[in-house]
Amino acid sequence: MSSVTPISQSQPLFTKTQLRKPPGTPIMVFPNPNPAAKSSSVGGPSATKAKMNTAVVVKATAAATAAKKRYPGEAKGFVEEMRFVAMKLHTRDQAKEGEKEAEGPPMAKWEPSVDGYLRFLVDSKLVFETLEGIVERPAFPEYAEFRNTGLERSESLAKDLEWFKEQGHTIPEPSSPGVTYANYLQELSEKDPQAFICHFYNIYFAHTAGGRMIGKKVAEKILNKKELEFYKWNGELSPLLQNVRDKLNRVAEVVLLLLLLITLNVLMSFCVHLCCPSFWFLTKTLCFHQSWTREEKNHCLEETEKSFKFSGDILRLILS
Repeated sequence: MSSVTPISQSQPLFTKTQLRKPPGTPIMVFPNPNPAAKSSSVGGPSATKAKMNTAVVVKATAAATAAKKRYPGEAKGFVEEMRFVAMKLHTRDQAKEGEKEAEGPPMAKWEPSVDGYLRFLVDSKLVFETLEGIVERPAFPEYAEFRNTGLERSESLAKDLEWFKEQGHTIPEPSSPGVTYANYLQELSEKDPQAFICHFYNIYFAHTAGGRMIGKKVAEKILNKKELEFYKWNGELSPLLQNVRDKLNRVAEVVLLLLLLITLNVLMSFCVHLCCPSFWFLTKTLCFHQSWTREEKNHCLEETEKSFKFSGDILRLILS
């Protein structure tokens, strides 16, 4: 981790899957091993029709093979696809998979200020408050999966800012980078769930990885190694992260029809009348969703670069 490039988890590496035959692709037709047989009773129109059917089968098989193309990380689930794309946007000193050129001085040479760090914390608090509000009042049902994950940060940041205030520091108002990102997330969440999920993943997972390293380095330089609440979680962090990974994979890949049917069966056993309020409430809450298409997944991945840009603008406040 050696630059102010955002430490996150894409470049538009993917294009829409095409199932049509590319221009110029030859149609494979198996030749007749016995040309003389064309005039026989075995040849004629029947033989020609058989060849045409064979060609159709070969083309269909080729298309099916193309449709099954594996994307990097796909075999392990969609979260791994997001991680793969994000790592490409790191620099080589941040991650071995990194491909980006470093911008600005390496982290070891940072000269953070308390005022700049406060601006970073204030803007980060606004972004996390926005994320928590979006999942608490979801525009799309799948957002509700991410309530109370244990990764929430706004309360911890509020405690840290109160501590700074007690030390005699003035707490600034949110600045342009934080306000811009928070507004973007709010608007995005209301119309584009795939893109929003990309930001949700990168913000939370980046903070638990590179974000913690940055917090430690800054604390060593200007806070006498004090560990802020921003970098603490209740209980072990690994299970919390795995729980969110599972939820993200479920949102992107699993059809919850079976869960719905089982739930309805149980509810019917207890609800004699269909007008029972609890029946309608629970059935509405547990509505299933279809898994994302490949195009929707790629759209999510392509949002990664924007996530890095917004996060990087906030991160650079530390050096302001």
